[in-house]
Amino acid sequence: MNKKLIAVAVAGMFVAPAAALAQSSVTISGFLKGGFEHVKYGNFRGGGLRSSQSGVVDDSSRIIFNVVEDLGGGLQAIGQVDMRVGLDTGLLSAAGNDHVGLRSKSWGRIFLGRQDLHYFNRESDLTGKGSLRADSISLLAFAGGGGSAIAAATRTTNVIHYTTPNWGGFTLIAAYSSNPFAVEADLGSAVRTGRAWHLNPNMAGANWQIGYGYWTSKSDATLAGNQRGDRLYGSYRFPMGFKIGLAWDKSRIRTDGGGDTSRRTVWSLPMSYTWGNHSIHGHYTRAGDDKVMAGDEKSRMFALSYQYDLSKRTSAALTYASIRNASGATYNFFTGAGLGVATLPVLAGEDPRMWGVTLRHAF
Repeated sequence: MNKKLIAVAVAGMFVAPAAALAQSSVTISGFLKGGFEHVKYGNFRGGGLRSSQSGVVDDSSRIIFNVVEDLGGGLQAIGQVDMRVGLDTGLLSAAGNDHVGLRSKSWGRIFLGRQDLHYFNRESDLTGKGSLRADSISLLAFAGGGGSAIAAATRTTNVIHYTTPNWGGFTLIAAYSSNPFAVEADLGSAVRTGRAWHLNPNMAGANWQIGYGYWTSKSDATLAGNQRGDRLYGSYRFPMGFKIGLAWDKSRIRTDGGGDTSRRTVWSLPMSYTWGNHSIHGHYTRAGDDKVMAGDEKSRMFALSYQYDLSKRTSAALTYASIRNASGATYNFFTGAGLGVATLPVLAGEDPRMWGVTLRHAF
């Protein structure tokens, strides 16, 4: 074949996809975040097992692909794939917030997919650059003395998600899931049909916000896991760089017969101060005794993080956190079993504590 014809054919292979993609814009963003952390369990009850561990950890690094296509009349098609990258193990998974949908400035945004719902509204900025394990979610998002995750404390599956336009600072999120914890499994099943509802009205100004999160769910797989969660939160940022917030959470787990198996409240007081490239973040979080479970399930958590911006995209942080569990509580660090060193479940009354150095680069 003539060399010129070969060149034209090869060029055509690249031009054709480019012409097809010209209708959409694709952006790639995300961050790489990891560190070295040490975890130790106080009041350890593991017999001859080790009570501490140190190692390199990933901190929910991710690569995000966003797609936007203008459809005309102010309407856009949108899509997102959120890939998680394990810096410590090299594992790659599509475990993030993934969706496809439509949006418009006049009527809002609607999409189908998987999305974080309810559990994360806590007003603390500590884990943006500091260790994710020091998050106040460690207590706020777990009922039953620390053993039951409300809204799974992660992304909700099978979601239809709607966000209103911004009306003078007010927005409302309304979401429904046909099965919030796993893939659909209704066909051929003798167990009930699961579902979840979430509402999140929020009012925000230039330096403040206040909001409420509502969650109710039941899973396909069990008759005992009916969840109800209520979360109030708010914060105010002062002109001199100081920010203070408050989050209050009440959760309840019930059986189909209406009996409670868990009922407790938690509150968290986050604070931060920023000057130049430096910032200090901390929170004090306290979980009350479970009103249904036997024993004492109270717990309190303290976390502090110093963070320094090496550039607009790169930061370093030093973080310390401690959880003090009462004799019946089993609260552990957020994502401890999934992303880092604390893979051993906390036994009742044990007190996990950690320190870590974290590096983060956003792109």
